[in-house]
Amino acid sequence: MGEFRSGYVSIIGRPNVGKSTLLNALLGQKVSIVTSRPQTTRNRIIGIKSLPNAQVIFIDTPGIHTPRSKMGQFMLREALRSIRDVDVVLLMVEPRPPGAQELGLLQRLRKAAKPVFLLINKIDKVKKPTLLPVIDAYAKEFDFAHILPVSALKGEGLGELLELLLRHLPPGPRYYPEELVTDQLERFMVAEIVREKVMEATREEVPHAVAVEVLRWEEPPGGPVRIEANIWVERPGQKGIIIGKGGQRLKAIGTKAREEIEGLLNARVFLQLWVKLKQKWRSDEQALSELGLK
Repeated sequence: MGEFRSGYVSIIGRPNVGKSTLLNALLGQKVSIVTSRPQTTRNRIIGIKSLPNAQVIFIDTPGIHTPRSKMGQFMLREALRSIRDVDVVLLMVEPRPPGAQELGLLQRLRKAAKPVFLLINKIDKVKKPTLLPVIDAYAKEFDFAHILPVSALKGEGLGELLELLLRHLPPGPRYYPEELVTDQLERFMVAEIVREKVMEATREEVPHAVAVEVLRWEEPPGGPVRIEANIWVERPGQKGIIIGKGGQRLKAIGTKAREEIEGLLNARVFLQLWVKLKQKWRSDEQALSELGLK
């Protein structure tokens, strides 16, 4: 067995390009919520891949976008901050030539002077000949360490990606215990699961106007884990949408969230949810700070 290697790898790209799906696939389990909505990830999520001869610490980031609120500014800072102090950057894109957003990112990456892998995701949705002009267009813009077509959803190309990553990681220690797959606290994970179920169940503006705050967590001997949480929204109409007729939508959200939380905690769970109104919370610095989004 060769020298033990370890290091940090940042996953960056536009919203909804598949970053969280990639992280979950590489780890073999879910640590980052995934929906069809852009800008699902709000905080930096760390996922830890432990191998016999290496440990790779992945950082999943919010999608790079033009911010329209203080929360959006926070998300953009989180994404760009992840480029610093990592060993490798994975730039994830869709199978089409670079646009203004990608070209702007490449400018930032030139200044960072880090090895950059280009991951062209969602190759399961396009014909292979269409990839060649995309690869060529990106190769003309930046000196990538590697360009890899992948499908995070299908797992295609991920084995090769891991092998190549290990070549770029420096010799180093095992930073985290071998059994750990994320540094996120259980309370954060539970809040994210509830938020994911709300996003899946609602449409239009509601998803990005939602935040989840865990208020109470009790583990009585011999009983289920008791969790109470607030679902925060910005407008009265959004509150009604989440609750649904006769409370049916909120009940369904709670049931789906509880089932997944029980798998996460490996314990029975009693989950109680309330929907609360906090107008314009995404532009309220105090509210963002209280929700850990500042």
